[in-house]
Amino acid sequence: MVLSVITPCYNEELVVEETYRRLKEVMAKTGMNYELVFINDGSRDNTYPLLLQLSESDKTVKILNFSRNFGHQCAVTAGINHCTGDLAVIIDADLQDPPEVILDMLEIYRREQANVVYGVRKSREGESWFKLTTAKWFYRILNKLSDVQFPVDTGDFRLIDRKIIDEFNRLHEKNKYIRGLISWMGYKQVPCYYERKERFAGETKYPLRKMLKFASTGLLSFSKKPLKLAIWLGVLSVLVGLIYALVILILKIIHPESFVLGWTSTIFMIIFFGGIQLLTIGVLGEYIGNLFDEAKDRPEYIISEKVNF
Repeated sequence: MVLSVITPCYNEELVVEETYRRLKEVMAKTGMNYELVFINDGSRDNTYPLLLQLSESDKTVKILNFSRNFGHQCAVTAGINHCTGDLAVIIDADLQDPPEVILDMLEIYRREQANVVYGVRKSREGESWFKLTTAKWFYRILNKLSDVQFPVDTGDFRLIDRKIIDEFNRLHEKNKYIRGLISWMGYKQVPCYYERKERFAGETKYPLRKMLKFASTGLLSFSKKPLKLAIWLGVLSVLVGLIYALVILILKIIHPESFVLGWTSTIFMIIFFGGIQLLTIGVLGEYIGNLFDEAKDRPEYIISEKVNF
């Protein structure tokens, strides 16, 4: 069997050589034929020249070089599309997910005869309280809103077999939430628990803005409940309006001489209904934006160079 290791890289010059070294050590212990597929996602530092140096001396190192930065999920997609292995492991270059866990995943894969072995983080070193809390609640909220149940405390770090790879390559949607898509496929999926480490070097490539975008992609890809929420908010606003109109009518009948309509109530109703309308339009806009991306049918990524393929 051939094992493909898919590693997206974006500005990882400080860590890519160490990642390569540790992956080689792990691959030697597997006793398997393998390929190391690095995807350079438009890095602006020396990541690509360093990868080229590695590929010149080691033909198991294969490189997909993007024409610009397309994003982490596009890089992982490219790796899955182009890998040739019977099995594939998706792992980031920052070494937060230890390459040594791949050996545990292979053992679980063989013992359980699974199609997917996904990494579950028992702990996450070097991450802020805010990120830990938001990540914890995001997965649980997503499970509540989605028709598909996703394992919590997981990332893209996982082992997948050729059946999953082939099914994934049939999916042509543009805004992918890969860990969700793999869960959606079904088949036999089992966990592998591990301790997530602090970054070996460099800075996180997922600031708050990208985290929020990624979370919205996951939510909108697997749930129509935000649209239903917009409907219920519309119903609520109508009920509030009717109740408020009824209160005004009753007060005017009971105390016509003392009842004076003021600016406060007017402003309250404008803000309330205006907020509801903007919220529902925003939810609809997100779904329509996703439809717009799909209708354009642009490629998810552009590869400027392939090395050792």
